[in-house]
Amino acid sequence: MFGNKIDVSPVSTDMMTKQKRYEALVKALHADVFRYAVWLIKDRAIAEDVVQETFLRAWKSLDSLQDESAAKSWLITILRRENARRFERKQFDLVDIDDVSVSDPGASSDGHAENRQLRKAIASLSDEYREPIVMQVLMGFNGDEIAKQLNLNKNTVMTRLFRARSQIKEIMTGDQAVGVQKNG
Repeated sequence: MFGNKIDVSPVSTDMMTKQKRYEALVKALHADVFRYAVWLIKDRAIAEDVVQETFLRAWKSLDSLQDESAAKSWLITILRRENARRFERKQFDLVDIDDVSVSDPGASSDGHAENRQLRKAIASLSDEYREPIVMQVLMGFNGDEIAKQLNLNKNTVMTRLFRARSQIKEIMTGDQAVGVQKNG
């Protein structure tokens, strides 16, 4: 009478297609987006939340992504906006700086000293230099892509990347020279 034929409506077919597109997007880019979020936010737990919100927004507006090759830039834009929204909502607690003690838990381990030193050097850069260098090194963006993401001229981006690398080199060689003087 009815048989085993399953009637698949165009709506459910579109949803399955969207779901597959979304799953492919998450699988391909989640690690890169999360790595960038950790560098940008500097707190792994908050980065996880922001990335989750980023992918939720990506799901909601997946139909607006026309060019699959632009997916990484599209997600980074969403992530940066989500991070900015975090500050719009957040009320910061003020703490007296004299009441805070800071320790370096990795200070005793030399195994990752150079990596920590490099991270510290990058973190010491001003935002205008740190963000482009992180986008290039971590995300693999080229100058054009960074310029588009940051809404800057490509020449400006290339100058900032050059200055960022120069400052990092200066910090790294300066720290090594200080270490030699202390030990010598």
